[in-house]
Amino acid sequence: MKFISSYTFRGGCLPEAAKRFLEGKATPPAGLKLLGRWHKTDSSGGFALYEADNLAAIAANSAMWTDVLDTHDQLVIEDAEMAPVLAKVFGK
Repeated sequence: MKFISSYTFRGGCLPEAAKRFLEGKATPPAGLKLLGRWHKTDSSGGFALYEADNLAAIAANSAMWTDVLDTHDQLVIEDAEMAPVLAKVFGK
């Protein structure tokens, strides 16, 4: 399953979060594959796209950063997966 994790920096925590990122500590835990990461140009946060087979890996990734980031994880599916769902629900 794929999910998007959006994050914002907790007040005053940008320097610590940047330090960890630059030290290579943003590597996802086992069971989680990073597909892409984007940073907001105003340095207020960003988004990452991951793939995982279990929810524990998703939770572990967010838990590693809770002291410096507010994170929100949303499961997502691609158009090819969503189209049949919409067709079934809306009869098209």
